[in-house]
Amino acid sequence: MTPAADNRRFARKLAIVALAMIAFSFLLVPLYRVYCVVTGSNDATVRRIAYGDAVKQQVDTSRWVTVEFVATTSGTLPWEFRPETPRLKVHPGDMVLTRFRARNIGNRAIVGQATFNITPGEAAGHFHKIECFCFSHQPLGPGEAKDMPLQFQVDPKLPADISTLTLAYTFFEVPGTQTDDEPGASKPA
Repeated sequence: MTPAADNRRFARKLAIVALAMIAFSFLLVPLYRVYCVVTGSNDATVRRIAYGDAVKQQVDTSRWVTVEFVATTSGTLPWEFRPETPRLKVHPGDMVLTRFRARNIGNRAIVGQATFNITPGEAAGHFHKIECFCFSHQPLGPGEAKDMPLQFQVDPKLPADISTLTLAYTFFEVPGTQTDDEPGASKPA
């Protein structure tokens, strides 16, 4: 083969690789959404059912499911964060209300946002949050504490072999946000 033919073949391979990379970049968002639904990561399962659908669920009083709550903060967020009750036994289909408490132990106002994960992953599609502090930013001034509600329902269609699921929250500081306590502050979205 001639060097010119080698160059053309190499250029075609590079073009194919570049097109494949572009196609993959367009697929990343839908693939990530599928991953979140399957694993319960991020907020993909948050709004999967409407409130009206949730309350229409038949309560399975013959079965108990233990829901464990884990609350952590990122290493740089000076907040205390904990569930009011670390573990609840619920009937699938029941509407449950519990609370978490956050307190800013830092010396400045901070806006936080909670992310969550549900394990085991198969339970993620069967855990429905109706109201959750994780849906929005949470501003806390220095020394301020706040009780934050979580209303949820475990779907009665949760596989029978799952008797315990864990809902883990982690609070992070929202970068680039200010609270009303800070000069020139604008209200976070």
